[in-house]
Amino acid sequence: MTTTIRPPDRRQPSRTQKRAAARQDPQRRLSWLQPLRHPSVVAGQRTIEFAVLLLLTLALTFIGLIMVLSASSVKSVQEGGTPWLYLQRQGIWAAIGLVAMGVIMRLDYRDMARFASLMMVVTTAMLIAVQVPGVGINVNGATRWLGVGPFTVQPSEFAKLSLALFGADLIARRSNLVHDNRAVLIPVMVMSLFTAGLVLVQPNQGTATIIVAIAMILLFLGGVSIWSLGSVSVALLVAFAAFAAFTPYRRARLVSWIDPFKDPDGAGYQPVQSLVGVASGGLDGVGLGSGRAKWGFLPESHTDFIFSVIAEELGFIGGITLMLLYVGLVLFGIRVAFAAPDRLGMLLAGGITSAIAMQAFINIGAAINVLPISGVPLPFVSMGGSSLMMNLAAMGVVLNVSRQIQR
Repeated sequence: MTTTIRPPDRRQPSRTQKRAAARQDPQRRLSWLQPLRHPSVVAGQRTIEFAVLLLLTLALTFIGLIMVLSASSVKSVQEGGTPWLYLQRQGIWAAIGLVAMGVIMRLDYRDMARFASLMMVVTTAMLIAVQVPGVGINVNGATRWLGVGPFTVQPSEFAKLSLALFGADLIARRSNLVHDNRAVLIPVMVMSLFTAGLVLVQPNQGTATIIVAIAMILLFLGGVSIWSLGSVSVALLVAFAAFAAFTPYRRARLVSWIDPFKDPDGAGYQPVQSLVGVASGGLDGVGLGSGRAKWGFLPESHTDFIFSVIAEELGFIGGITLMLLYVGLVLFGIRVAFAAPDRLGMLLAGGITSAIAMQAFINIGAAINVLPISGVPLPFVSMGGSSLMMNLAAMGVVLNVSRQIQR
């Protein structure tokens, strides 16, 4: 009996057979994605810090959208005939910011830091372009914006994140030279003061102060000598105080802060109306959307003084709840900094968290007249597309670090 040996079947599997095999093998099903994976993308892990910070960020953003709608509804009707005008603009920036946050939190922050110098160059060019006649947009005597179609961007908001990346990267790379002021302290301070100077001429002293403060915090976290930082701090405080004292409108702000009721219809009008709004809310507020401050009584109620609208409409309970959300964000941000896998991660998480904490403290402090008016927006909540987008992008960096915590 003769046995016939058949040659192996060399026919390629059909498309149906490929699909069936892919359904049975998940790894093979996703193999087509491999060429799209970039080495900077990290798998990460969902730590408790990551989950809490993500929820707090989303909660603050959602509250901000609701309060922007409430605080800007009257002005939106006056300008566009619809109460949704400012909400639509803020919603678009929120969507862009959330996408940026989602992308950034999946990229390795070590690779992002490599582009810190390039980001500083681009930011500096934008800050210079603001001062070019016909390019920068002037609103209420301040030239702080660049126009992009129907939207405007505020380069000073980009400067905060750019400086945080630049300073953290430089300090981390020169960690063995941290006590050499020429290697660490001077380069970081020169860059921060140069950037702050460009912001100061807009004029925008509040943001300029925060930019310098970010640099000081990074230097402190990086281990620079306390004596050196103390000397620089004293010099900066004297310089900023002198600058404020010898500038007429800033001097008027300081006087109105000390006693706003001395000129309630002039320099003290905004702080007085802000305090009236806060006091009118009582324990549980007059109701969402029912506040009176936004009806022309409180200028910039949807931007710099949105906390007054929150306190009026949601009361003491709403104001305290918002503050607790910020406290939680700061505490878990600091927790990420302490648990970061390396010095760069610690500096980024600590610096960005501190910057957000400072902005919230300065804004709320101005609303209740604990601090002078500075024009600093409330993070994630105030109307302002550039501020919201960059704060969300910055939180993407912190979330990135939190995903790489090793326990």
